[in-house]
Amino acid sequence: MAYTTCIVLLLLSIYMQCEAQLTPTFYERTCPKVLSTIRNVVQQAVSRERRMAASLIRLHFHDCFVQGCDASILLDEGPNIESEKTAVPNRGSLRGYDVVEAAKMELEKMCPGVVSCADILTVAARDASCEVGGPSWKVKLGRRDSTIANRTLANIDIPSPFDSLDTLISRFSKKGLSTKDMVALSGPD
Repeated sequence: MAYTTCIVLLLLSIYMQCEAQLTPTFYERTCPKVLSTIRNVVQQAVSRERRMAASLIRLHFHDCFVQGCDASILLDEGPNIESEKTAVPNRGSLRGYDVVEAAKMELEKMCPGVVSCADILTVAARDASCEVGGPSWKVKLGRRDSTIANRTLANIDIPSPFDSLDTLISRFSKKGLSTKDMVALSGPD
């Protein structure tokens, strides 16, 4: 995992945060073992398959790129939801949903209804970086989960491997990311 990729993800997380006041100590009283629980689940997943680290980072990237880091990528298709999972750039290519779900299940046993999936996904991406020797950083917590997904926006916003260089640079620039960031985040998982 390239150092630059991890730093870019950190910047992406900061850039695309919701309007709420986020803090690294958000769950300190309500769910004090949140970070260690997520870390354990990610460690187990990456020890089973090292490539899962890159997949978790990519899952987080695809979530944040559409409508912010809100876990909308995790929402399944339903009567009122056109899932981002079925958007062309995501269909059949994203992995790691099961890791986020496993962490959520563990946390629900300890502190039901407290920890958002958006925070789980963000922490899991950071922990995945650490598991493969990448950097660590403090994750600000307190994100709210989206109740809507936007397949149309996912089809439009998420860069395609078939985009021209100019199109890729433009798409990343619209998100406040540089050409260097684009190169780091466009690498294979």
